[in-house]
Amino acid sequence: MVVDLNNKVALITGASSGIGKAIAQDLDSAGMKLILTARSQDKLEQIAASLNNARVLAGGITDAEMPQQLLEFALESYGKLDVVLNNAGMMTVGAIEEVNIDTIAQMVRLNVEAVYRMAYTTLKHFKKIGSGFLINTSSIAGLKTMPTYGAYNGTKYAVEAFTDALRMELAGTGIKVASVAPGTVDTGLYDSWTEENKDYITSGGALLPEDIARSVRFILEQPDPVLIPRLLVVPTNQPV
Repeated sequence: MVVDLNNKVALITGASSGIGKAIAQDLDSAGMKLILTARSQDKLEQIAASLNNARVLAGGITDAEMPQQLLEFALESYGKLDVVLNNAGMMTVGAIEEVNIDTIAQMVRLNVEAVYRMAYTTLKHFKKIGSGFLINTSSIAGLKTMPTYGAYNGTKYAVEAFTDALRMELAGTGIKVASVAPGTVDTGLYDSWTEENKDYITSGGALLPEDIARSVRFILEQPDPVLIPRLLVVPTNQPV
């Protein structure tokens, strides 16, 4: 028997496009109430207008105050918060001679620091109420390393380690923690890449954002005694 998600409240970061947008649409179809956040107010409002019950709070998730503001916004909007989807992230790759260290540092702040801040802020609330579900968007790059992907690998390895440690720390508290680790997903992320890098990453095909959204919903709908702590989802022909 699957868990009924109707009227539960989910907070989704990076919700204005790609995987975040697809997750919002899928959870909306399950009857969930949504808090959507990303940098673009216009994009968020367009998405919210197409959903049944969604409210938006735009801003940079790397702002140290943003996680607490989002938690308070969710409680003010719906009176509760049941699920947090730590989805915002970025990807920059390249050889030693090519990468911009400032861009790398920006990626670390978004992919790691912002994930930690959101998790710790919302998990403290979940511990107070004795329930809640945190899902972090990871990557196959958090399980395997590749030349020129080292910095990105590092951020996603951090997410994987953090997620599993939290799962163990919170076992028996009524709070669940999991990660979803996609392979190549067609979100437009690779449009500006060199043809060589693009051909490599898409050599086995690509998933759609909706595929990852279904995976997230599958994790959430498992009965209470069941937890899927990590779900790796890759294109059938992905050789990595």
